[in-house]
Amino acid sequence: MSSEWNDPRPMSPHLQVWRWHGAMLSSILHRASAIICYIALFIVAVGVLVLSLTGQLPLAGLVFSPLGAIGLFVFLFAFIFMAVAQARHAIWNRGNMLDPDKNNMMSFLMVGLSVVLSLVLTLVIAGAAS
Repeated sequence: MSSEWNDPRPMSPHLQVWRWHGAMLSSILHRASAIICYIALFIVAVGVLVLSLTGQLPLAGLVFSPLGAIGLFVFLFAFIFMAVAQARHAIWNRGNMLDPDKNNMMSFLMVGLSVVLSLVLTLVIAGAAS
């Protein structure tokens, strides 16, 4: 079937046609954040279940290690980014910030704000835990 294709243009030109921009980044991060939040919710639910059954936190050494702090940062980033993305959607629903330049600027600000807040919260939480 693909041998019958005689059009010189690519079949899926999205990667060749679109240049990378902030709205594309925030769209991808929004989807990845949703997946990360679901995975984190499942891990926390299993941890709480095990804690309630055994009285001990599963993998406590891992949770309170530098690797656990990295996991906490990733979860916090995903959660905060999802919240900020919902605020952006509320702004869009009012018809504001739809211009591509403003939209891209807002997307980069969302990522920056999420990174900064996640880093601060991770340092506060990890510092309090040690």
